[in-house]
Amino acid sequence: MTPDPATLTFEAAFRQLEAVVARLEAGGLGLEEALALYEEGMQLLRACIAKIEAAELRLLRLQDLEGKAPL
Repeated sequence: MTPDPATLTFEAAFRQLEAVVARLEAGGLGLEEALALYEEGMQLLRACIAKIEAAELRLLRLQDLEGKAPL
């Protein structure tokens, strides 16, 4: 069973996403297998986007704190 993409690190989720894309691009899959891979890829993509957005928010908060820090 594949781990929940939300529990993976960004790097692990991205590597798995790359593997899914490579398998889809290689072709030769049946319809059901291709659809399952596509679904898995979309879950991995959403997990990657969520991790990037969380990192961006952390950076914005740090920048905001730096702007308000006493000199």
